[in-house]
Amino acid sequence: MTRMPLPEIKNSIDRVIHAIEGRYTSGLSPASLTLAYMDWLIHVSHSPGKMNEMVENGLRKFSAFTLWAARAGIDQDAAPFIRSLPGDRRFNDPVWKRFPYNVMAQSFLLQEQWWHYATTGIPGVAKHHENVVSFAARQWLDLFSPTNYPLTNPHVVEKAINTGGQSLMQGMQNLLEDMQHSLLEEPDPDSQAFAVGKNLACTPGKVVYRNRLIELIQYTPTTDKVTAEPVLITPAWIMKYYILDLSEHNSMVRYLLDKGHTVFMISWHNPDARDRDLGMSDYLNRGIMEALKAINAIVPERKIHLVGYCLGGTLATIAAAAMARDNDDRLQSLTLFTAQTDFTEAGELMLFIDESQLSYMEDMMWEKGYLDTQQMAGAFTLLRSYDLLWSRIVSEYLLGESPRQNDLMSWNADSTRMPYRMHSEYLRRLFLNNDLASGRFLVNDRPISLRDIRVPVFCVATQKDHVAPWRSVYKLNDLMNTEVTFVLTSGGHNAGIVSEPGHPRRHYQLGIQTAEDKHIPADDWLQRHESREGSWWEPWNQWLDQHSTEKAEPPAMGNAEAGYPAIDPAPGNYVFER
Repeated sequence: MTRMPLPEIKNSIDRVIHAIEGRYTSGLSPASLTLAYMDWLIHVSHSPGKMNEMVENGLRKFSAFTLWAARAGIDQDAAPFIRSLPGDRRFNDPVWKRFPYNVMAQSFLLQEQWWHYATTGIPGVAKHHENVVSFAARQWLDLFSPTNYPLTNPHVVEKAINTGGQSLMQGMQNLLEDMQHSLLEEPDPDSQAFAVGKNLACTPGKVVYRNRLIELIQYTPTTDKVTAEPVLITPAWIMKYYILDLSEHNSMVRYLLDKGHTVFMISWHNPDARDRDLGMSDYLNRGIMEALKAINAIVPERKIHLVGYCLGGTLATIAAAAMARDNDDRLQSLTLFTAQTDFTEAGELMLFIDESQLSYMEDMMWEKGYLDTQQMAGAFTLLRSYDLLWSRIVSEYLLGESPRQNDLMSWNADSTRMPYRMHSEYLRRLFLNNDLASGRFLVNDRPISLRDIRVPVFCVATQKDHVAPWRSVYKLNDLMNTEVTFVLTSGGHNAGIVSEPGHPRRHYQLGIQTAEDKHIPADDWLQRHESREGSWWEPWNQWLDQHSTEKAEPPAMGNAEAGYPAIDPAPGNYVFER
């Protein structure tokens, strides 16, 4: 019997320990957090001037707040002592202006302000460690927000009084039911209102190609004539594709079909332990490149509008750059939705990306061969703790409200896994080392450059994106020598993209930058372009039409003679994988 080498035994022990730890830390590395904390603690303890300043600041603010609180008990129209930061809507309701809730809210905001002052601006602390400590302090303070407790939240108190305590009883029942579903790993009945093939992902079409990694869906045309160049959409493999084919009224796929486009969609396989060694090159070659090959056989002698969403957009950009390097001219245009190409300012997600954290995550993935949905959910929940955690606790458990389910929420709960090798390569090569923007990213052992791309680009970013901040997405303008139409739309990473015409309260800004334009800073761009009401889907459709040629007869569904028969009806099989 072959014995495992001693170094491998030691590595295996470490990986098992880290994998077990990771189940209880939401995938966060204790070493990474400790390093950040010790960096801050050592430097602040060796900065007596800063410490004295912190004490003085706290005493001065507390004294002023005490006087304000005394007045606030009498004059409820008094101006707030501290105003909430933009985007913080916890205390926006007028009920928080009433005594004693106004004092509670302002006291909490004062603590938040002081701890931000205490955790930032310490000489010598690494910027990454400063961001981690400041973020951790905010998360810890959120535990004590008066919005999160029944006796300090006026909405909870009023509803409990008005319902004779029934709201609290209903909230307890909601909590017990959720605990039961979690412990028994049962699906939540409320999530069953929306289902794939029933009222989600229902646009008619056929799977015309399948390999181990993708199913390629070709959708049935809805017009007599179509633009000659088909559209290929590449979603992120961290999500199910049908975010772009939700309900009938907000399906981007159906919208494009009705506007006269031929639409193809990649549906990614949900990887398991057998797929642990799939890497970025597999997702490129067996994903996008195989899909392009199939479309070339089904719609011959036509170029293709390539569209990529989130990680799928980054991969589409890599594909376009590699094709440009190799003089492959099969693309007509490139469209990117919330896709980053320069990761130097990738937002708060970078809090979870350093050498210690990535090594820890690799050990966690090694156990199963993939990163599962629960491990991914921990980081995203922390980034949007109010929206994804605390607001739900207050709504369902304190106010006793029934959870509100919609198609986007159902899709959000239907997440996928990521293979060990691919996820490790993606985080190290792009997030940690920024190889793509730096011209070091290798495709088939040769570097690619985004400056080689010459097809026109349509790039969409969203104002409230926590995953791909719009200023990070905007950096694409500096990396390309082609015409870039940049759109900044209202909403977040997902809701800003699912922004169909007729959706209320939607607006966007649009600007075109040619290859000859000089660099325009992001904030200057924001000031130069006026806000337009409505959906950005409409100018994008016009842009696709402008960069297409003549109208043509719709192509046949698949091409059996070329080896691409219509296999199964849409939405295919991979979308149902759990």
